[in-house]
Amino acid sequence: MQDRLPNPWPLARTGHRWLQRARRHSAMIDGHRIVWLERGRRRSDRPSIVLLHGLAAMKENWSAWLPLFPADRHVLAVDIPGFGESDYRVGADYGYCVQARRLLQWLGAAGLGQVHLVGSSMGGAIATIMAAHGGERVASLTVMNSAGIPARPDIDLSRPPRFDSSLLLPEDWPGLYRMFNSVGNGTPTVAGLAMVGLLGVDLLRRSGQNRHVFSDLVADAYAPARELGADLPPLLVLWGDRDRITLPGCVDFYREQVPHAEVHMLPKVGHLPMLEQPRRSHRILMDFLGRHTSK
Repeated sequence: MQDRLPNPWPLARTGHRWLQRARRHSAMIDGHRIVWLERGRRRSDRPSIVLLHGLAAMKENWSAWLPLFPADRHVLAVDIPGFGESDYRVGADYGYCVQARRLLQWLGAAGLGQVHLVGSSMGGAIATIMAAHGGERVASLTVMNSAGIPARPDIDLSRPPRFDSSLLLPEDWPGLYRMFNSVGNGTPTVAGLAMVGLLGVDLLRRSGQNRHVFSDLVADAYAPARELGADLPPLLVLWGDRDRITLPGCVDFYREQVPHAEVHMLPKVGHLPMLEQPRRSHRILMDFLGRHTSK
């Protein structure tokens, strides 16, 4: 049915870029055209800020944050390969480690020097691996409700966990409604209903590729957790205490594995702090970055 319905998202995406006064760029990396939005200009004395979205999402997930950055900050929001305007390839690998390697290559193609990595959910997991292997290029790491982290200390990191993917990978319109009204704090909202109308056709058309990406992630689900340790750059952990997807117990794993981590548990927030409480979560980020940016 969705193949016969008009898809409003491409036009809305273009309008979003104009409203955000963002510049659109693309580059070819590992057989994938990667697309990103950019605001501000790179400065040699200050790291750029790179924003990485979650599963079945796109760079526009950062729409509530982008206007909050000062005009003198260089910010990039990228469509991770397989999502948004970036390419998806049927035979490609979209596991955490491969995606991290692609995006480390992309940092060079985008002309970036040192960066602050900020990732939500799947993006947080990929950013973690990038930070572990990016050396001095990565000035800091911020994760929000990251995937790839165990919620209990007794979980075997070498064994693939069991996941109920129905919430994150909807196959029909009721599933879409359930997803958009569950990734927050679980309470149905007008915004959730609006997102079903705006993104529903696009997401249902991508359901096959989203299942492919998800299966690749689950194949090595705890790859990000194995990268945690004292050698990571400065780490900020933001988590919603009502998250039903990546459970709040995950923060205890960070506290144990990364002693220098700065952890903020946000009350009455679900899986997407940058959309549910944009000003508060952004204020915490900017305070953290201010303390970890050379003057």
